[in-house]
Amino acid sequence: MQGFGGFLVLMGAGSFVLNMMNREFVLLGWIDNWGPTVGNIIRVGLIALGAAMFALAAVNDSGSDDDDDDLSRDATRHL
Repeated sequence: MQGFGGFLVLMGAGSFVLNMMNREFVLLGWIDNWGPTVGNIIRVGLIALGAAMFALAAVNDSGSDDDDDDLSRDATRHL
């Protein structure tokens, strides 16, 4: 999940930079079909969604290690 979030942030930020040079990623070539304002809103949305996914995945990954230890201890108690 962090990898995909990072990819979205990279694509959004890269799209901003390339747009300033009158270029665009092939994958995001459709972004300015509705005008530059909507294109910029989509770019900001990509960055925000990617950052949120990255942060939430990092929070979930840090808390999951403790749960795994508890499960393994519970499983050995019942044997």
